[in-house]
Amino acid sequence: MPTLTFEGETHGEIVVKVRRWLASLEGDPTGQLSPAEAITQGAEVTKEALRVIASSAPGPIAQSDLIKTLTTMGYKATDASADALMSSLDGIEEATGGSVVRQVTEAGRKAAWEMNSTIAKQLLRSLRP
Repeated sequence: MPTLTFEGETHGEIVVKVRRWLASLEGDPTGQLSPAEAITQGAEVTKEALRVIASSAPGPIAQSDLIKTLTTMGYKATDASADALMSSLDGIEEATGGSVVRQVTEAGRKAAWEMNSTIAKQLLRSLRP
């Protein structure tokens, strides 16, 4: 019989992984992420990377208190950074009614398009004899 396992240091991490898995089953489009979603996903990727790095160490080293402590410190630093970013983002949105976040998002899309246009022009120039 097939089994499914989710690993996490806290209940919250496991809940996030289960929700992500359920969303993938429902075929939810992943399209544009909100700034808050990007911060949360970035923090989860960082914590998963810390877990993979810690577990890839040879047995006695991976089980040492030093590695466990460093991994825990990495988790705490990641959570603190994500919380600080979310608080800053909330403050900016409250102060501006969300207009700054929308303007930055729109400017980012425009910059990406302009960058792609510039690269395309350079590519065309290099193809001409």
